[in-house]
Parts: sequence; structure tokens; C-alpha cells
Amino acid sequence: MSTYAIGDVQGCFIELKMLLEKIKFNPAKDQLWFAGDLVNRGPKSLEVLRFIKSLGDKHIVVLGNHDLHLLAVTQGAQKYNDEDTFVDVLDADDKDELLHWLRQQKLCHYDKNLNFVMTHAGISPQWNLIKTQQCARELEQVLRGDTYLELFKHMYGNQPDFWSDDLLSWDRYRYIANAFTRMRYCDKHGHLNLIENGPLESAPAHLKPWYELLKPENKNLKIVFGHWAALMGKAHETDVAPNIFGLDTGCFWGRQLTALRLEDEKIFQVGSNGVRS
Repeated sequence: MSTYAIGDVQGCFIELKMLLEKIKFNPAKDQLWFAGDLVNRGPKSLEVLRFIKSLGDKHIVVLGNHDLHLLAVTQGAQKYNDEDTFVDVLDADDKDELLHWLRQQKLCHYDKNLNFVMTHAGISPQWNLIKTQQCARELEQVLRGDTYLELFKHMYGNQPDFWSDDLLSWDRYRYIANAFTRMRYCDKHGHLNLIENGPLESAPAHLKPWYELLKPENKNLKIVFGHWAALMGKAHETDVAPNIFGLDTGCFWGRQLTALRLEDEKIFQVGSNGVRS
């Protein structure tokens, strides 16, 4: 059995199928981890959702910001904008089934045997692994529960930008959602900066990538994440720091779709088909 973590697909279904052919994915014995942002920007969000859902227990998905955006749009909490490309999902006969399935997915996944943890954007500087898992479960319960529509109405915004166990209600859930799905940079104290999104060389001097501020007890964890295509300037590289693997190598932007085999940390990549380069 092999376990492959795959970066942001973003509706690039053709490239996903090419990547699975390259790794010789065998659903009888292999498992796929998806680092979020299954949908949007690319042309085939509906096919991506249908395919991954069809994998059953052979997949693990953590939600990304584009996945949450799709859910918010379908509930009327956000508007479909000019850059969105998931109208195929909105018009599908099986839309409700797919969206219900999407709401059941995780925000964080940890495999003790592999010593790998996966989130879409990263791990908050204030959280150890236990707190990370607790916060993920809190928001997952809301997403899967009866108040998920209220969550989408209150989810958007950049505040609060610093974690406290005293955070309550929508402020608490908003911080958790931002840390798991939008985070890139923080200041030296660990406050989230949700504005800057470029490569490290363009960042203001007072900001650091979240992984440089991890708690000491998290340093031995192996972390896979997506979300930050600008971080991965050289598409053939995925390790951005010791034990930190960025898997968003910009397939939608004309670069590559990446899989990391977790057992031996071998990289597999396919190029974009070129229509968006």
C-alpha cells in the first residue's frame, strides 16, 4: 500500500487523471490524500468532485478556501463572482449529494504511523498537534451540523487574527477557518496576516511564513499543505523547510500538479495541459 498526498487540483481533472496514471494508482491498495481546493478556477470542478467521492474510503480530503467558498455560494451566503468556475457543480443533478459529501470532509488529518499531518494552509503558531486536532473537530462539527448556514454567513473576515482559548462563537470559528484554509504569513508574534500572498522574497520584513513559527513540539511532525502556489517557485521542489512539504505547485497557473508518496517522500508531477498557462 502507498499513500499519496496531492496538491490543489482546482478543477484540473485532466491533469489529475494523468497524475494518477503516472503513480499507477491502485484503488485496491493505495490511498489518496487531497490537500484541499478541489474546485474552482479550473474547468472541471464537477468531474473532480464526482471522481474523488467515488473513491470511497480510498481518499482523505481536507477542505480549502475554494471548497468553503463553493459551499457558501450554494447556501446564498456569498455571491458567485466573475472568477468562479464551478457553475457545472451548481447545475448538476447530483449537486445536493455532492455538497453534502463535501461538508463532511475534514480540516485536518493526522496519521500517527506515517507521522504526517495534512491541512490546506498550515498549522497556527499557537497550536500544538492536540489543539490543532481539537480545533479542526470543532469546526467540522459545525460544518456537518444544523447551523452550517449561519457559519457561512459569519465565516468571512480577517479578525480575530490571534488565537485565544477564550474566543467564542463565530469569532472562534472564523479564526479556525482562516488558520486552516487562508493562512500564509504571520508576524513574529503569530498574528495572521491574510493580505500578503506572494513569494518569500516579496514579503515585508516583519512577516514570516507560518511554518517558521511552529511550536517546538510540532517540529518533528511532517506537514503537507497546499494553498500557497507562489511559495513553490520551482515546481519540481516541494520541501520548503525540514519536514514541511508544500504541494500547491500551480497546476491551474500552467505549472504542475504534484503528488508526494508519504512512505518514502518521493515526488511525482505532471505538467498542466497548457490551456491556462
